Amino acid sequence: MNALEIFRMVAVEFQNMPDEDIIDEGTGKVVTRGIRSFLDLYADQISRKRFGKSYEKALAYLTAHKLKMNGYGENSFSGNIGDSLRVSSYSEGETSISFSTGQSTNLQVDAEYALTVYGLEFLTLRRNAIIPIISAGEGPPYGRPDY
Repeated sequence: MNALEIFRMVAVEFQNMPDEDIIDEGTGKVVTRGIRSFLDLYADQISRKRFGKSYEKALAYLTAHKLKMNGYGENSFSGNIGDSLRVSSYSEGETSISFSTGQSTNLQVDAEYALTVYGLEFLTLRRNAIIPIISAGEGPPYGRPDY
């Protein structure tokens, strides 16, 4: 499966977005961007070599996450993803609003991905594809072959 097919399978809330750009025939300008344009936009953010067989899936989930974070897609709750997940509390008397990702288990860099189900799946695919280097203290210290 390619990234567009996977995207259509897992991100049904974007069903009203076209696959291809819609272009005004009179002006030649893009009226509505299609999913393929967004897949192309985010394709350079991940490595086909590193993700291997999971590349198309990772690209689909990353694109769905980015679209959701930018306010695209249907939301059966109130507002968009930014409104519903980044606002941690608000009160009416003297107006107070608190914002938070609330993600203490994720690195600050990855906290954004935890705001959508698509981002969480992308993180899972990334963890499976890109294994960090861990030193378990095995082997002799550098420069000491007799150890």
